[in-house]
Amino acid sequence: MSFPAHRPRRLRTTPAVRRLARETHLVPSQLVLPMFVREGIDEPREIGSMPGVFQHTLDSLRRAATDAAASGIGGVMLFGVPAVRDACGTGADDDRGILNVATRAVVEEVGDALVVQTDLCLDEFTDHGHCGVLAEDGSVDNDATLERYVAMGLAQARAGSAMLGLSGMMDGQVAAVREALEGEGLVDTLILAYSAKYAGAFYGPFREAVDSQLKGDRRSYQLDPANAREGVREAIMDVDEGADVVMVKPALPYLDVLADVRSAVDVPVWAYQVSGEYAMIQAAAANGWIDGRGAMLEALLGIRRAGADAILTYAAVEAAGWLRDAL
Repeated sequence: MSFPAHRPRRLRTTPAVRRLARETHLVPSQLVLPMFVREGIDEPREIGSMPGVFQHTLDSLRRAATDAAASGIGGVMLFGVPAVRDACGTGADDDRGILNVATRAVVEEVGDALVVQTDLCLDEFTDHGHCGVLAEDGSVDNDATLERYVAMGLAQARAGSAMLGLSGMMDGQVAAVREALEGEGLVDTLILAYSAKYAGAFYGPFREAVDSQLKGDRRSYQLDPANAREGVREAIMDVDEGADVVMVKPALPYLDVLADVRSAVDVPVWAYQVSGEYAMIQAAAANGWIDGRGAMLEALLGIRRAGADAILTYAAVEAAGWLRDAL
């Protein structure tokens, strides 16, 4: 029997050969851990739909951030859950608000070891659960919301946030916040633009995590899941407005968009493995249907392979340990 000169299996024969021939690498420093801190609780609360993920107290947040730094991951993204909400989300830019207090605490604890990032959006702070200020007709007022984002961004930067995660999907949000930061001399504060953030079905567990008050949906400002080119256009616009990093969210359902964005811009491109993606793997693993560790690492590797320079994932610390064990 005649064989061709090329036998691709030769590059798969042993673990050592496979490591040497590997095209895509996933390491702990490419992972970012989203973390929730809730005002008014005395002990951390596990989120029912996200096993292993907690709403933290300030003390438990400090401890978890220290563990995150020790794991070797690249950063943390902080989300605040306030005790009181209102129509304009005034707690978002309050210096004594839960997110800004938590930011100072985490920066003090691990600011030299991790990139401490903060979610810049109003949905956790509004009593209607939308990402912006509502107009009289109930729609989200884009330009009025930008004023709130500017105030929120300045408050977060002054609290010590190294990177502002602009996740609200308002037109002009990057330009507005960047101009304000420059005007206040906060020129080293990074902006992570959630450029291609899609309105889809994978955010359900996150809504539990932040005790969302949302009624209805966010389809008038987040992207239509059918539109790939629009996501690329948004990323290019955000880079032009001053974004240092752009984001695709969710990750796995939008790997095509992620790859296209990676080809279109010359800044780092990140992706967010959102709560629904995490919860599906956890639930299937708990039922014995899949190998949870293998599935999680394969999902993260797939996101990297599609073009993500870093990944936000609730499995960041656990995955970092698995990656170290594999060395």
